[in-house]
Amino acid sequence: MLLILTEAFGLVKNLFNDLKTKPIVIYLLTLAFTVTIVVGFMLYLIDPDVHTLFDGIWSAWVTITHVGFGDVVPTSFFGRLLSALLILFGLILFSLFTAILSVTLIGKDMHVWGLDVQQIEQSTNRIEAEESQILIELARLHKRMTALEKKLSSSTGKDNK
Repeated sequence: MLLILTEAFGLVKNLFNDLKTKPIVIYLLTLAFTVTIVVGFMLYLIDPDVHTLFDGIWSAWVTITHVGFGDVVPTSFFGRLLSALLILFGLILFSLFTAILSVTLIGKDMHVWGLDVQQIEQSTNRIEAEESQILIELARLHKRMTALEKKLSSSTGKDNK
């Protein structure tokens, strides 16, 4: 059990290290936090049911992450419109993050696949070269066989006369 946990922790650590090298992740997180704070502040200003700045930011965060606790709910038209736009933004944000995560996980072994493809290409080229040599040799043997058949038929033709 400890071995499994150690391996799982190692995989998560490697994934985290790989994600740290991608600046797009930092951009997305910065964008998410910035939008959350700005929209939270706007909710605080325009919606009467959002009583504190913290409630506005909390409502924005819960909305953008699609958790939806329901403890702070905008009731004004503009508050709901802003929350609806935030829901759409959250969908786009999480789609992008999922795509980046997938590319990171899939791309880890791409260099190994590239080496495998190179080896297959080299083997294919070698086999094609050997096949060409075999075909050339077969053509040469076919010419010799034809020449021998002609000699044989001409020598048997002389013996019959």
